[in-house]
Amino acid sequence: MSRIGRLPIPIPAGVEVTLAGQHALVRGPRGVLEHDVHPVITAVVEEGNVVVTRPTNAPTHRALHGLTRALLANMITGVADGFRKSLEIQGTGYRAELRGTNLILNVGYSHQVELQPLDGATFEVETPTRLHVTGIDKQVVGQQAALVRKQRPPEPYRGKGIRYVGEVVRRKAGKTGR
Repeated sequence: MSRIGRLPIPIPAGVEVTLAGQHALVRGPRGVLEHDVHPVITAVVEEGNVVVTRPTNAPTHRALHGLTRALLANMITGVADGFRKSLEIQGTGYRAELRGTNLILNVGYSHQVELQPLDGATFEVETPTRLHVTGIDKQVVGQQAALVRKQRPPEPYRGKGIRYVGEVVRRKAGKTGR
């Protein structure tokens, strides 16, 4: 069995999981998420847990088994607690601010960069150099954080740019004086 796929997914208090055929609906205090489970994989709710099973040990079935379990677990975690990606901005004069729901970035261009949040993601600006992307869908939160980082990825010589909190950027030596 798949190491990930065989683990039951505990359903926390306040979260309701409905499996109708191949359609999964997860409702919790933070919102509602839906997903269509692959027709080969079966998912059932048993004694406060979601159990995912596969029909055979074929490589595609094994891959879908772990994938489906991970997707359902992320949905349950998302509606219960939510997801958050933190980014930090490094560079002289680089900063971020909120204008309504949009994020305004000053990252060394001759113009400001304005980003609208994807559906299901929100921006929070803690300080002008630290921001957070939050939401209930892990994929949407990660995609939105990647789009913010893409505006000015960290460069290897001075380390200026937008990076995830805790991301290590390998620094290059650059040219020597003589």
